[in-house]
Amino acid sequence: MSSKFSPRVSAMHAISNRVTAAPDVPAAGSNEPTSSYFGINTFGARQMRDKLPKDIYQKLVEAVRLGKKLDLEIAPTVAQVIKEWAVSRGVTHFCHWFQPQTGLTAEKHDAFMNFDENKSAIEQFTGDQLIQSEPDASSFPSGGLRATWEARGYTAWNPASPVFIMESPGAKTLCIPSVFIGYHGEALDEMTPLLRSSDILSEKAKELLELIGDKGALRVYTTMGAEQEYFLIDRTHFAMRPDLVMGGRTLVGAAPPRGQQLEDHYFGGIPERVLACIAEVEFELAKLGVPIVTRHNEVAPCQFEMAPQFEETDIAVDHNQLVMSVLKKVAIRHGLQALLAEKPFAGINGSGKHCNWSMAITSDNDLDGVNLLKPGKTPHQNIRFLLFLAAVLKAVHKHAGLIRAGIATSGNEHRLGANEAPPAIISVFMGDMLTRVIDDIAAGKTGSQNAAQAMIQLGVAKLPEVAKDNTDRNRTSPFAFTGAKFEFRAVGSSQSIAFPVMLLNATVAEAVVEMTEALKHELKTTKDRDDAVLKVVREAFKLTKAVRFEGNGYSEDWVKEAKKRGLPNYRRSPEALLQIVSKQSMHLFTSLGILTKEEVDSRYHIRLERYIKDIMIEMYTLAEIIDTLVLPASYGYLGTLADAAAKAKSAGIKTVPQRAAAEATGKQVVALQKAGAALHAAIQKAETLHHDPAKQAQHLTSVGAGAMEAVRAVSDAIELTVGDDFWPLPRYREMLFPV
Repeated sequence: MSSKFSPRVSAMHAISNRVTAAPDVPAAGSNEPTSSYFGINTFGARQMRDKLPKDIYQKLVEAVRLGKKLDLEIAPTVAQVIKEWAVSRGVTHFCHWFQPQTGLTAEKHDAFMNFDENKSAIEQFTGDQLIQSEPDASSFPSGGLRATWEARGYTAWNPASPVFIMESPGAKTLCIPSVFIGYHGEALDEMTPLLRSSDILSEKAKELLELIGDKGALRVYTTMGAEQEYFLIDRTHFAMRPDLVMGGRTLVGAAPPRGQQLEDHYFGGIPERVLACIAEVEFELAKLGVPIVTRHNEVAPCQFEMAPQFEETDIAVDHNQLVMSVLKKVAIRHGLQALLAEKPFAGINGSGKHCNWSMAITSDNDLDGVNLLKPGKTPHQNIRFLLFLAAVLKAVHKHAGLIRAGIATSGNEHRLGANEAPPAIISVFMGDMLTRVIDDIAAGKTGSQNAAQAMIQLGVAKLPEVAKDNTDRNRTSPFAFTGAKFEFRAVGSSQSIAFPVMLLNATVAEAVVEMTEALKHELKTTKDRDDAVLKVVREAFKLTKAVRFEGNGYSEDWVKEAKKRGLPNYRRSPEALLQIVSKQSMHLFTSLGILTKEEVDSRYHIRLERYIKDIMIEMYTLAEIIDTLVLPASYGYLGTLADAAAKAKSAGIKTVPQRAAAEATGKQVVALQKAGAALHAAIQKAETLHHDPAKQAQHLTSVGAGAMEAVRAVSDAIELTVGDDFWPLPRYREMLFPV
């Protein structure tokens, strides 16, 4: 076979020529400072303050900042102002932008255009159109909440998140962040439960703050900064890989001689073409008010990360969805493909989404908020810090299995416990300094001293000076305290963060309730409030000792130790997802009013069905790759060897090396045929179990996964044998090390 007829080799030449050329996309921002265009495509609180009447603006602010019910009478005025702003920027359509349980976003566009009494075209946008829309609910996953023929659903404006304009070539659309509910009010989306959990956590935390003497709390809210990891590869390579196109990760591919072992990628120089792409992504996100402040090379070749400033969680969830969407769209303009899958390439780093989560309080004295997970300047403030720290530890300790379920996806299975990723065992890292404080409090080493004296003795009074860096970094911990926040490192890079963050909010809210009840009981016998708080904190620290781990989470020793401690280790997604519908989890959701029993069941079924669909797509894709690409290429190479051997023999050559090579390749081909047959059998068996998702998932995690691994092992061995001109798929070395 001549290389000029090889699609892969031809593509390599085209890529090489394109990469060396200057990018054809103009520089983002036109050298203007970011502040000059930041948020120009959003209509948030600042814009509304300038455009709305003062009384209407005040009512809107109260709904957003204080969690009060929105006064619907202000909707027509707000809608008119939004429409005028949008139309002035060239917008022709609007949509309710929402987050169904697909992990993505959804939108249906409607035109501003209407007709007046003279049948003349006008732009119109009413208060009713702003508040609510009616999309088809039958085509979104509902987990049994809605039958296919029950199509009615509603989107409702979420005023806490600013409306924004999404620009595309030839089109500008006003997007209204919204929730998505069924005809009877059932939550069909990811945002509704998150908003509920935020409200419940605020309510319960305010009660606890009141109990310890912190008056005037208006609202307690969580903050979030979601670091996004991703790969960028040439789009031509992507298009030639059916596995990447269908499932986002490579199902075959021999490891290259060089991967990340030289440790030359992390924080290295960003390639020019990639940097141009990232700069444009940041430019587009800045216009949408998404505050990206960090970019860098990640550990693996062609892997990168961007990180925002921390924001209120509800807005951060919307912004992370925009990050993923804009990243994928802009990459295509540069001839690149953004890969958000957790493990697109075997043997090297996977990608996560490190969710930096904390809690803050808004009060009459400080409307901007005070971080509850940051030590203060007085003994009482530090006792309050320890109280809420203990609540988080209680939440993770009690609901480690449920929190694990929040990150249970088919893609994350390949990442958890692998290269530079936390294990499937949920534990908490606190750092040496706080660990000593916690252990001393749990051991009762404060003696009979009062709380203020104890804080000084324990060294907690000095914490404010080192609050930012009072912990080391532990990259092996799935849930690490990193100074004034927890870093939930186990979340997958392609996930919506709404569900795992909702679980954090819910479990911490329950722990706050338990701490409140314990404190009420303690105050019956302990007169000083701070003394009572310290006693409650001591019991919580003693109770949660098992979940605190400071060592290497990657080690096999930790797996054994975690088992001794009674910590759950749900390696596969189906067993983890069962924790969503456990008796303990069901009580958590229903008692707090975050989800009904039916809504809980739906979350389990949707995620289990998604897991099954993901694996089935991968199995079918792998079978197609083997049958239509790998085996034909192997046959072609084998035929060339056999033909060469026959010609050599007929020419009287005694030593014919092609014969040995042909025999070795032939054995590999037979092995691949057998492995492929087993894969097809596993697929057929899985199809017969479609009526029982639990059994189907179990089959896929055992027989199906084993069949895929066996096929890959043989295919990767053949890849290292077959002549380069014959191999049809872009190789790892070509995708990860573009020339």
